[in-house]
Amino acid sequence: MKSNKWTLALAAAGVVTFGTNAQAEEAQHQVMTALSQTTLSGYVDTVAMWNIGTGNPAGGIVGRSYDGGTAANGAQKLDGFSLNLVNLTLEKAVDEGAWSAGYKAELMFGPDAANFNTALATDELSLGDAYVALRAPVGNGIDFKVGSFGTVIGYELFNAPSNPNYSRSYGFALEPFQHTGVLASYQLTENIGVSAGVANTWSTGVNRRAAGAAESQKTYMGSLVLTAPESFGFLAGSTLYGGVVNGLGQTGVQTTTSYYAGATVPTPIEGLALGVAYDYVNDLSGTGAAADNRAYAVAGYLSYQVTEKMRVNGRADYTNADDGIWGLIGTGHEELFSLTGTLDYSLWANVLSRAEVRWDNAVNGEKLFAGKENAVTVAANIVYKF
Repeated sequence: MKSNKWTLALAAAGVVTFGTNAQAEEAQHQVMTALSQTTLSGYVDTVAMWNIGTGNPAGGIVGRSYDGGTAANGAQKLDGFSLNLVNLTLEKAVDEGAWSAGYKAELMFGPDAANFNTALATDELSLGDAYVALRAPVGNGIDFKVGSFGTVIGYELFNAPSNPNYSRSYGFALEPFQHTGVLASYQLTENIGVSAGVANTWSTGVNRRAAGAAESQKTYMGSLVLTAPESFGFLAGSTLYGGVVNGLGQTGVQTTTSYYAGATVPTPIEGLALGVAYDYVNDLSGTGAAADNRAYAVAGYLSYQVTEKMRVNGRADYTNADDGIWGLIGTGHEELFSLTGTLDYSLWANVLSRAEVRWDNAVNGEKLFAGKENAVTVAANIVYKF
């Protein structure tokens, strides 16, 4: 063991012994080893967005997520410049060894954080994924998430920089975002994966319980993902995904069930990929809506890598919902349709820079967009990822 002069002086004074120092060095080594396996990542997400010709509705645009709110709480995104979110994520992934363990802790700051998790959010601070990751050496290995984790269904994610478009789909708004519980995942074969879990509630909220629910009334979820093998030619790597979530929301009024199916498919054209997503939910509460109601949404996606730095993403999106879920009350079924085009061009290292145009339409003629049937927005989204 190598000792510096300060250590020798302490030893001579009887303050430490070489054995104690060796133990301290060993403890320090263990801490540094653990920290060296932890990664820090995240992003800073900003946007400039304008609503063209339809005014500035205080509650945002019907059917849209995270671009509404009021000027008073800083959540209003329309007609100006906005900070969306600051994300800081610490993570240690499980390794291939037996009984390996890790964790993920995702801290979020900004207006989108407060809107994401109202259970723990204070102004503009919240938690995203925050769980202990465990692996049990059973068969191919069972992976567990214990704590707060994202939902098992959906084509798009809460973390917008990971989505093909800046704005989110109607289906995203119909889905749960986060659960607190236990999720187990298992890879049956190289091409088939399954997951199953139990959580407190269907709706978002760290540690939330359903009001008035019996102890046994939990939320249950499961998913299946199929990946096409190399023998499928140009379709190799295609994914087909299905999932279901069933349980009580935080109000404990009624059981909500969500069904999801989605697929991502490459094409014979180099750089071109297609996607589709379908969401169905029943017994979903809406503004003034009855307890027993339903909604569905279907979206088609197109992504084309034009050059090494340029990518074009498009989405066509439709939803049909019972009275009250999306907007006005007493008008029967509500139908919305939108077209979204997003240009992603890489100018700076580690920076996602994209421009987007989106058109929303009330199919059944409702005046949902500041007294009009249509809404058009343009947005410039700049994200630094690290």
